[in-house]
Amino acid sequence: MTRLQQVREVAVGKVRFGGGRRFGLIAGPCVIESKDHCLRHAAAVQRICSDLGIAFVFKCSFDKANRTSGSAFRGLGLDEGLAILAAVKAELGVPVLTDVHDATQCAPCAEVVDCLQIPAFLCRQTDLLLAAAATGRAVNVKKGQFLAPDDVGNVLGKITGAGNANVMITERGVTHGYHTLVVDFAGFPTMRAFGQPLVFDATHAVQRPGGAGSASGGDRTKVPFLARAAVACGIDGLFLEVHEDPDHAPSDGPNMLRLAELPQLLRELCRIEAAAHVS
Repeated sequence: MTRLQQVREVAVGKVRFGGGRRFGLIAGPCVIESKDHCLRHAAAVQRICSDLGIAFVFKCSFDKANRTSGSAFRGLGLDEGLAILAAVKAELGVPVLTDVHDATQCAPCAEVVDCLQIPAFLCRQTDLLLAAAATGRAVNVKKGQFLAPDDVGNVLGKITGAGNANVMITERGVTHGYHTLVVDFAGFPTMRAFGQPLVFDATHAVQRPGGAGSASGGDRTKVPFLARAAVACGIDGLFLEVHEDPDHAPSDGPNMLRLAELPQLLRELCRIEAAAHVS
């Protein structure tokens, strides 16, 4: 088997993605529910990753601005959300990531978080990308469900062209018909060829946007299958939304992985990576 193409090393706080390292994990609940909830989940995932030697970045959103229904829970807001993420970072010592939806949110978020994430629906918003790049923080861009793999170069180029090389791209499936996403694994080497780390979002890839009428549906039972295939393809990072009780989560419950299932899945993925990435 030929050695995978080397990609640039990207720093998210003390964690490194790419540069020939094993895959790192970005994980946490979809949306911030409370301080205790975030700390409990971050500590649990941190223990699991520490046991397996996997680098870990905690993710959680202070606002979900693209909910299906206008009445759906969006989060706790910028100020309270950032205070909670700051507490996670301070108490556990893990890097943190959150979504930004508007250029004005980038600077205040960068004072707290280690990585700014651009939601998939906003991945072509030039002003947002440039504002995120200007903070100097790492930027993780979710690839839009409407983009082809070779379109990723233009998205990454906006950020690197602004002087910030600390950027990753996250694949999360492509729209196929109504309420359905598919993952094109043949596009993975195309996206990695731009030289930046490639992350795979195995939980949003099983989402069914708007599929439940006033909410998005999904099928979390498919998450392990997609994650295994992605690791075998040579991703640099894995993105998973996890929750201790996803059936009662206020956002994205159908596609979130149960926290209790995370250790076994990660053990499997580590074995797959070790077997697949032999020069």
